[in-house]
Amino acid sequence: MQYIVKAPTTIGATINLPASKSICNRALAIHAISGGHIMPDNLSDCDDTTAMLKAVSQWGDTIDIGAAGTAMRFLTALLCLREGEEHVITGTQRMCHRPIGPLVAALRQLGADIEYVGEEGFPPLRIRGGRLSGGRLEVPGNISSQYISALLLIGPAMSNGLELHLTGKIISRPYIDLTLHVMHEFKCAIDWTDVDTITVKPQTYSDMPYKIENDWTAASYWYEMLALCPHMEQQVTLPGLYDGSRQGDSAVRYLFRLLGVKTEFLRDDADTMVLTHHTQPVHRMEYDLVNQPDLAQTLVVTCCALGIHFHFTGLATLKIKETDRIEALKTELRKLGYVLEDRNDGELLWDGTTCEADPQPVIDTYEDHRMAMAFAPVALVRGELRINNPEVVSKSYPRYWDDLRHAGFIITETNQ
Repeated sequence: MQYIVKAPTTIGATINLPASKSICNRALAIHAISGGHIMPDNLSDCDDTTAMLKAVSQWGDTIDIGAAGTAMRFLTALLCLREGEEHVITGTQRMCHRPIGPLVAALRQLGADIEYVGEEGFPPLRIRGGRLSGGRLEVPGNISSQYISALLLIGPAMSNGLELHLTGKIISRPYIDLTLHVMHEFKCAIDWTDVDTITVKPQTYSDMPYKIENDWTAASYWYEMLALCPHMEQQVTLPGLYDGSRQGDSAVRYLFRLLGVKTEFLRDDADTMVLTHHTQPVHRMEYDLVNQPDLAQTLVVTCCALGIHFHFTGLATLKIKETDRIEALKTELRKLGYVLEDRNDGELLWDGTTCEADPQPVIDTYEDHRMAMAFAPVALVRGELRINNPEVVSKSYPRYWDDLRHAGFIITETNQ
């Protein structure tokens, strides 16, 4: 399937974004560990959260989480607590080529019984649940924050709790802090007890009502649309986002201020914000995205479309996402006439080098939701853009295309 996306001349809409899948999956993990009866409120209907919810509701002998990376990591840890049960956890072909070795090694040190069904270091996994002793554990700070979060979430259920010591450089710290924040919300005593150590004692999560905040990463595409809209003073209203959010991607409001978009929270409604296109962007942008890697595609595409030179670092994890996002960005932006350079397995830059653009470019999405959502707003600059396999947005933002239509975009389906 292919969509032809035609842009409106102006944008003005109120958009109810999906709930944060990062918070949804943490809250569902806690709900499962505690055996609670009160389901978190405002759960997302995206693929990742649906996969997590199905797994913790059914606990089947074989759990197929599809392409849900966070669910794979969190459920690997949760299944280790299922005493007397044996489960196999697997996913899509791409998921079975995404590494999970560091998490498995850490869980084994805590007493988990896990074996690889296929290739060493990758799913599928066979897990036999039991009691985990816990205690002190040392892991590199530069592994995926999802591994670290998975360990922390099950820490309260271990006999000796967990003292997690992170060695070397700690990446994606906001995602770790988000995990601590959600655990605190469920009355779990956990904290940084040193600059590199997190301690949680054996305890029980509270079973309590909990409303999940909307997703700041999803908001980034609306920031992009306003930045690319040719008319000033356009605005979009986004309810359900908090001024003091613990989501790492809430940094998008500061980054896009450099690109001409202002953020303002309503005085009489503290969880509703208004975005306004109000000023000219900077001429060059440099930023270390190690703590906000999911904003990379949005920022890269926006900067190219605005003619802003950039140098982004901290992108090493992009190579092991739904696709190799660095190569995907280079390939698809070349179709639009932009020649990007990558360096050192974690840097992406553009110095203004261009090539001849395809006369009618068609953007491939690589089974990656963020490729589709980051490129669609370019229609505001080009008039229209074609997107292959647009349905991939269901992974995190199922209503994305409907919301674009609500904002005035004309979207036509074609099989070409």
